[in-house]
Amino acid sequence: MRTFLLLIFPACLLLAHCAGPGASVRTGEGAVIRWADFSSRYVPARHIDIWLPPGYNSGAETRYPVLYMHDGQNLFDNAKAGYGVEWGVDEAMLRLMAAGEAPPAIVVGIWNTPRRFMEYAPNKPLTYTPDTFRVRRQEEFRLEQAYSDEYLRFIVQELKPAVDSAFRTRPDRSHTFVMGSSMGGLISLYALLEYPDVFGGAGCVSTHWPLSLRYNDQVFTTAMMRYMAERLPQRRRPRVYFDYGTATLDALYEPSQLRVDSLMRAAGYGEKHWTTRKFPGAEHNEKAWQQRVDIPLRFLLGK
Repeated sequence: MRTFLLLIFPACLLLAHCAGPGASVRTGEGAVIRWADFSSRYVPARHIDIWLPPGYNSGAETRYPVLYMHDGQNLFDNAKAGYGVEWGVDEAMLRLMAAGEAPPAIVVGIWNTPRRFMEYAPNKPLTYTPDTFRVRRQEEFRLEQAYSDEYLRFIVQELKPAVDSAFRTRPDRSHTFVMGSSMGGLISLYALLEYPDVFGGAGCVSTHWPLSLRYNDQVFTTAMMRYMAERLPQRRRPRVYFDYGTATLDALYEPSQLRVDSLMRAAGYGEKHWTTRKFPGAEHNEKAWQQRVDIPLRFLLGK
């Protein structure tokens, strides 16, 4: 990643204007501010990393779109990334801004916790699965309960208001987006459909449609599609980005993604509001996502 200044802010300062007077923030190549151990009524505390674009402090009247991203420790810093490879979201944003392909935007990286799977597994679609799948999910995933509804309440009711209070954001739906990979792709789609008045687009990268690894079947995909058919907005359509590779875990995804693509077409979503990209040879890891992160960013944030 490029050079940035990392600031540590305790949870008690979350509603302060962290990038305002008294905070030394370098913005030549953007800066990352850390809100350490952000507390919540709904989910365990976690770090929040917030990337501010270059020039943030020099434009006192400028307001910015906001992209909320899951697995936040993997976005900006190799040293913090779970597998030692970051997405390079800050570099990607700088490239797109320099090319005029995306406006300056704030990126909010939400760190995951040991409850990642339970927080990212969409709860309502799980209720559409048969009893046999529910037994399997308890055995295979040790998933007695999904906490995705609580996780989304945390983002919408606690984190977003704090970000909108602390920074010069454009808080409306058309300038608020969500994005993640694998299970993060599922929870991004779920966020969009549960809160269509909050999020104007979702980036679903290498979406983990099977949920199961032991059983590569279509049970959860069928449940997710039933839920999508009920919830996809027909008015004020959001932007929806899907992609997948063809190697390692991504090799499982094409049958499910093709079914989802058929549903999107049947719902009347065209190229303005939806795209699915296939990346032959791409694996299921941060290195692969780093190589193509410009594409979903451009689709969500670009004009």
